[in-house]
Amino acid sequence: MAGTAATAPGQLSLWKKYGPAENTVRGISIGGLTGAIEILITFPTEYVKTQLQLDERSAQPKYKGPIDCVKQTVRSHGFFGLYRGLSVLLYGSIPKSGARFGTFEYLKGKAADERGSLTPVMRLLCGLGAGVSEAILAVTPMETIKVKLIHDQTLEKPRYRGFFHGVTTIIKTDGFKGIYQGVTATIMKQGSNQAIRFFVMETLKDWYRGGDNTKPIAKPLVGLMGAIAGAASVYGNTPIDVVKTRMQGLERKKYKNTMDCALQIWKKEGFFAFYKGTVPRLSRVCLDVAITFMIYDSIIEALNKYWRK
Repeated sequence: MAGTAATAPGQLSLWKKYGPAENTVRGISIGGLTGAIEILITFPTEYVKTQLQLDERSAQPKYKGPIDCVKQTVRSHGFFGLYRGLSVLLYGSIPKSGARFGTFEYLKGKAADERGSLTPVMRLLCGLGAGVSEAILAVTPMETIKVKLIHDQTLEKPRYRGFFHGVTTIIKTDGFKGIYQGVTATIMKQGSNQAIRFFVMETLKDWYRGGDNTKPIAKPLVGLMGAIAGAASVYGNTPIDVVKTRMQGLERKKYKNTMDCALQIWKKEGFFAFYKGTVPRLSRVCLDVAITFMIYDSIIEALNKYWRK
């Protein structure tokens, strides 16, 4: 989602004012702060999406839909039940967003022209690189632990008492590899996410500016463009997200690998099972990407006044 930094007016001057190394440090710092703020706002929709994806199709499904999932969760665990697993994302938000933004800024420094602009192909590649980086360094362990904590809550006798107890139990039971389940699917998800979002976002910005990179874009419009980019990524890679979630759940041992998981879902549940949780994920991702683009640009503009060479 660092695509917001690609050609915004503040970023255009930023690339003239700072070197690649400092831009990378700024990307890591600002990205971490942006990620933490976004997670606090959007986590309940992430919780509902995960629950629906874990609720495999059966004769008697537990949830009738997103609203029913919210009702049952609040009834059983109170309002803050919708925030079960939040600590995992908060603990991981800084390395996750930092890896994404920092990697993008580094790759952009190698590929951008003298104006700090990227070609469409390079936006895709830089976004892909940022997504792969965050998947390996932060997202896979963070998502695995989050999914296990959420799934554990559905058991009659939950095993995990909290974040740290959950992590230590997982490592004791499955070893260090226990927090790296679904790494292949996660790399595919994060890489395609960022590639799609960069391409859509920057295409919309170029279209709006008509080739003039100095033309400012109002923050609400930046948010709208981000929401459209987020929606495109949801419809483009939700099947990968469903497979990733299943591979990170408590019942992942019934799958031989990522491909076997996808084949079993196809054979036993049908094509539309790959789009389980699309509605809550759509609302979360659109809000997520819109907020992130706006927050990142705003923080960049504010820091440009105080963080100077």
